[in-house]
Amino acid sequence: MTGRQEGATGPTVLSVQVGDVAPLGPDCVLSGIVKRPVHGPIRVGRFNLEGDKQADLRVHGGPDKAVYAYAASRYPEWLADFPEHRERLAYGAFGENLTIGGMSETDICAGDVHAIGSSRLQVSQPRQPCFKFALRFADNRMPRAMVKSGRSGWYYRVLEEGVLKAGDGIRVIDRPHPDLPFERLVEIVYRGEGSPEEYAIIARSAGVAQWLRAAARKHMR
Repeated sequence: MTGRQEGATGPTVLSVQVGDVAPLGPDCVLSGIVKRPVHGPIRVGRFNLEGDKQADLRVHGGPDKAVYAYAASRYPEWLADFPEHRERLAYGAFGENLTIGGMSETDICAGDVHAIGSSRLQVSQPRQPCFKFALRFADNRMPRAMVKSGRSGWYYRVLEEGVLKAGDGIRVIDRPHPDLPFERLVEIVYRGEGSPEEYAIIARSAGVAQWLRAAARKHMR
């Protein structure tokens, strides 16, 4: 692993990454999952970090997937499960833009608003791993392992554009949906086993990704 270590001063951005679209795997599938570290401040736009790109805009990117964050504390867990991927398990390995210290899926709620640098970001949905995640590691077990473990990371929508950098602290400035813990949302998305009450909460939670709210309304019919 690379980057600064987690400290005791609260949630922190340990590392920032962006990536261009490039061929991935033996069939040269276009993907933006491979990221490179950014040193210094970077602009946060409405749909991405400056210089970050996605290959297939039908399923990647967009306002509800503008910035992808991943908990640094998950890296040792992945290393324990897949020691053969030690060389690949450096910050940014999961295609995240922000590697976060002192915060994971268990510490947040869907719709939380985080102040990072001068930007304001809202937790909108978990990552749903696709075949490109398997290609990134040349290991078809990886997507299933993410689903089984719930180590999804989280996407942000951008409420206020701004600038952020590695070393910035993260402040929770609003929690509009305290009744929707993010780790429970991950379980519902991955397993499709929410209760009627939980689907009702998701359907009316404006901070959640639009497609999740629409899917919840279908479950309520």
